[in-house]
Amino acid sequence: MVPLSWYIILGVVLFVIGAAGVLVRRNILVVLMSLELLLNSVNINFIAFGRYYGDFRGQIFAIFVIAITAAEVAVALGILVALVRNKSTLKVDEVTMMKG
Repeated sequence: MVPLSWYIILGVVLFVIGAAGVLVRRNILVVLMSLELLLNSVNINFIAFGRYYGDFRGQIFAIFVIAITAAEVAVALGILVALVRNKSTLKVDEVTMMKG
């Protein structure tokens, strides 16, 4: 059996890569993919701790996160398609139509 620490290290590494992608990248599609990487790293930790403690709640919570993520991706891709049609760009800096 793989030790719990390896799962934690994997989750932390994926979380740091995802956070760096969200903070550094300017392409909205890459930012969305980095956000998904963040959520998947959290799911890895939920499942790892659930298996370590012999509890199924970590897996159930990971399934809820996956369902919410699927809805988020559907909405975000719809917004991206509308954005490309109206502005012909995916750059975060060039999109100002949501400012108040």
